[in-house]
Amino acid sequence: MTKKEKTIKSLLDKAYENYAHQGFIEFDPIQIPHRFSLKQDIEIAGFFAAIFAWGQRKTIIAKCAELLLRMDNAPYDFVIHHSKKELKGLESFVHRTFNGTDLLYTIDFLNRHYNKFESLEDAFVPQKNYNSLDTGLALIHFHQQFTTSEYFPKRTAKHIASPAKNSSCKKLNMYLRWMCRTESEGIDFNIWHKIKPSQLVCPLDVHVMRVSEKIELCDFGTNAWDNALKLSTQLKKFDAQDPIKYDLALFSLGADGLYK
Repeated sequence: MTKKEKTIKSLLDKAYENYAHQGFIEFDPIQIPHRFSLKQDIEIAGFFAAIFAWGQRKTIIAKCAELLLRMDNAPYDFVIHHSKKELKGLESFVHRTFNGTDLLYTIDFLNRHYNKFESLEDAFVPQKNYNSLDTGLALIHFHQQFTTSEYFPKRTAKHIASPAKNSSCKKLNMYLRWMCRTESEGIDFNIWHKIKPSQLVCPLDVHVMRVSEKIELCDFGTNAWDNALKLSTQLKKFDAQDPIKYDLALFSLGADGLYK
């Protein structure tokens, strides 16, 4: 590790210590799945919280809470046992460009999946072990599973990203961080075990990118997925087993406006 890299690591380690605690949850969309204890409820609530994660965090949290209320705050039970009348109550839901059409299809997908599998993890990794270097293949597989239906609405495709379409897959990589990463600081859940923390890819949002460039951790090109992999590779130099813990540091430094 070079002297410059040691300096950056020290900065990020201190930021991680400052931000990676229970207080982070209160102001972040991850508070939504933290409202539940049943694994499937955590998976479903977390999935919607991740998919809705663009815009102000306060608004994201409010829209997630609204959706959960329409699902009687029992998302897994709703997905499995909803009636036509209850589905009708979702048609008017809107969050930015995510509307009732997108929501009803997502509920249908989740219903079909959970009638075959115990966990949503299997939609990302169907095999017993995941041996890829990163989450790319898992994300591509999930995209295929989600979109492969004769009645899949074309408009809904924009809400589910894929590395194959040159996306950084920020929302889904954040979701995988929530589900797969260690829960040592009580933020992420560690309820999925096929993908190891070392295989995770950093969610690449504007805060993370801006801070990464400002501290000279990483410079970015035009290929979004390559950018996410490039940053994740840099972070592995600081912690090979749990590199994406630094997402908490980079995001929080940016969200607090410390690197403009």
